[in-house]
Amino acid sequence: MYVLRRVVAIVLALVAAVGGLRLVVPATTGVDRQLAFLRAALDDGAADEAQGQFPEGFFFLHVLYGLTWVELGRREPGTFRATALREANWALQRLDSEAGRAPFSAALTPGYGVFYRGWTNWLRGGVVGLDRDPAAVRRFEEDSAALAAAFDAAPTPYLTAYPGQAWPVDSTVAVASLRLHDALLPPRYGGTVQRWLGGVRDRLDPRTGLMPHRVDPATGEPVEVARGTSQSVIHRFLPDIDPAFAREQYLRFRDRFVVSPLALGPAVREFPEGVDGTADVDSGPLLLGVSLSATVVTIGAARVNHDTALAAALANYGELAGAPVDTPWSKRYALGLAPIGDAFLAWSRSARPWVAPEPAAPPSAVSPWWRAPLLAVLLVLGGAPWLLVRRRRQV
Repeated sequence: MYVLRRVVAIVLALVAAVGGLRLVVPATTGVDRQLAFLRAALDDGAADEAQGQFPEGFFFLHVLYGLTWVELGRREPGTFRATALREANWALQRLDSEAGRAPFSAALTPGYGVFYRGWTNWLRGGVVGLDRDPAAVRRFEEDSAALAAAFDAAPTPYLTAYPGQAWPVDSTVAVASLRLHDALLPPRYGGTVQRWLGGVRDRLDPRTGLMPHRVDPATGEPVEVARGTSQSVIHRFLPDIDPAFAREQYLRFRDRFVVSPLALGPAVREFPEGVDGTADVDSGPLLLGVSLSATVVTIGAARVNHDTALAAALANYGELAGAPVDTPWSKRYALGLAPIGDAFLAWSRSARPWVAPEPAAPPSAVSPWWRAPLLAVLLVLGGAPWLLVRRRRQV
């Protein structure tokens, strides 16, 4: 029994030591190895499995995979440009397929809806930013023109993603793609973007002052309070549309959604403080009101808004809670059981603005001592078994 207790004590001490390192070592590497895992998972049918879990599973796995490759290609063109172009174009081809368009309606304006057209246009613009292939440029111009025409003709800033349903986050991605067009090619859509911003300011969620989660598709008026899952994506794109408005909105979001439950590190609520709500397929299970998916995506939102303290804290917390399996060839979280989570995390950890310059850092909202309670827990986990071993031996 003494030997068994000693083995258990050694294992727990190692677990605690690894956990402590993951909390303090900057989580800045490994995105390329995450992408290696994701490509293998996609080749093994992970996108079809994700589609069975929620309506955009196939789409999101491919688009986030492609976008993260574009991020790496932009950051380190000498090392990753050729691979980034190949993989991002492969992802686009998958999105252009019958399977990629299957959940969406061709009868919407623009065709297949603003969710499908906005995300694919953003990815296509990323590819054009890496390589001005004439066919890619022409398609980017055509799709941007279709999106702009739909926004210009609509009485609301929020186009439909599905018949009779509209979410502001989807239109935010689409408008960001128009700003990307004007940064890469001769500008055409400044008026469309400004009209959209005016419509957004007139229809903010009255309870939070933020863009609502869901709106009336005919008027754009809020019908559901701002929520963490959509806000975290909105704040990934809004700085590239209007940096000043983005800063104002981001600080509101941070004040109302970023919390530290049980003093065990920062996390993101699905509903603003003071508002109760139930979990759904977007938020995932809610523990103390916290959404894991919103917390992961907020890493990217914080990085784009140059909130380095929050981004680093959330990333370090993820290194502890996500229990990554890290090898020289690949990296996966939660044993790779949910590749869609790995895709969102890789996209978030590589985030940078694509259009606007990097903004000034906001005042930090993260205590420099945020790790202390977690380190104390790990210290107890690693040290207590040794005290028991020593006491038993003395007896």
